[in-house]
Amino acid sequence: MKNIAITAIFTGALMGLGPHTAQAQVAEASVAPAAPLSGARLAGQGVLRFLGFEIYRARLWVQPGFDADHYAAHPVALELTYHRDFPADAIAKRSIEEMRRVGRFTPQQATRWQQALAAALPDVKAGDRLLGLYQPGAGAVFKMGGRVVGEVADAEFSRLFFGIWLSPQTSEPGLRQELIAATRTPSQGPQ
Repeated sequence: MKNIAITAIFTGALMGLGPHTAQAQVAEASVAPAAPLSGARLAGQGVLRFLGFEIYRARLWVQPGFDADHYAAHPVALELTYHRDFPADAIAKRSIEEMRRVGRFTPQQATRWQQALAAALPDVKAGDRLLGLYQPGAGAVFKMGGRVVGEVADAEFSRLFFGIWLSPQTSEPGLRQELIAATRTPSQGPQ
């Protein structure tokens, strides 16, 4: 079973078990989600689990007119609230592996993108909320605590990176369905 940004860092996740998990869940429950994009609404949320352990909670915000079948054509905001500690380089490495499920890219792009992502992301601790903002054709901006912590100004990287969660080729189709739940009409049903 493949999981988003997890297999390569599972050992670190298990070491993170303990009081941090409870603290993250309490902190998360006490803060209501706010729309990080102008005119956006919460489209859905879900929890990534690995072997029963909660890794992070994901929330997706979209603007009116969002079409999950063409996610890359729309600005989105994706927030991950971590339940474990992870170093930025481990997140970046696993992200590149997951991006390969979404589309093709060269080894040179993989190296460049992994380095850029590791530089753009902070190390995260249980309870941290990392917000990724996607702008079609522009790139990705990452925020923590309301401030920009990094960005990757590469449109193809950003499309594939957000595809980890939003592409039909994701390794976590159940989480994808939870994230896009409010964007589906009853006639569309799950994808």
